[in-house]
Amino acid sequence: MERGADARAAALVTQLHEEGNPKAKADLGRRYGIHTDNAVGLSMARMKAIAVSLAPDHELAISLWATGIYEARTIATYVDDPRLVSVEQMDAWCADCDNWAIVDSACFTLFDKAPDAWSRLEPWAVSDHEFTKRASFALLWALALHDKNADDSLFSEALELIEVNASDPRPLVTKAQTMALRAIVLKRPKLRSEVDSLVSRLLESSDAPTRRVVRPIEKVLRSSPAG
Repeated sequence: MERGADARAAALVTQLHEEGNPKAKADLGRRYGIHTDNAVGLSMARMKAIAVSLAPDHELAISLWATGIYEARTIATYVDDPRLVSVEQMDAWCADCDNWAIVDSACFTLFDKAPDAWSRLEPWAVSDHEFTKRASFALLWALALHDKNADDSLFSEALELIEVNASDPRPLVTKAQTMALRAIVLKRPKLRSEVDSLVSRLLESSDAPTRRVVRPIEKVLRSSPAG
């Protein structure tokens, strides 16, 4: 009989602690800016390798996330079945995020494939929580790269979210906005003129964070010819 998800998660946590490397744990913050109080120190390559033999397993992913351990949560994003991920789960996990890396793992590995992914952009964008707000634009970035069937109108509406929120002073938020814009420029050529207009408007802002969001995109627009 298969063991319950909680028991399997507990066994995996024991394995993670056994494999954990104190130097790799210290490097999370020192080298990568991944600041978390609950990690054991494993490489991303090792976490992905562990997840391969476990996926898909929604119940195990839920149990792994509940441990609160950075590596277990990262593995959970690779193990979960996106077809079973609800709005409630996305909101709860997003609220739990305490560093940029787990935000991006969730958005690029799991949330962007969930049935209601598009519904989370606006609610997360208005959050005061730094990592929830980053998740809005990291998810948009992921959708621009991965959701090839989405209508351009969805991305057009999302440009308004970026414009309204571009003044956020936190670099982890503005960087995600910049990368989302970059992905839209590269993957949605029909929206190039809209992005160009947005960039021109925001470059005229007296607000430094707002200009910082779009300055790299101006260079992208000038260096890559319209398709």
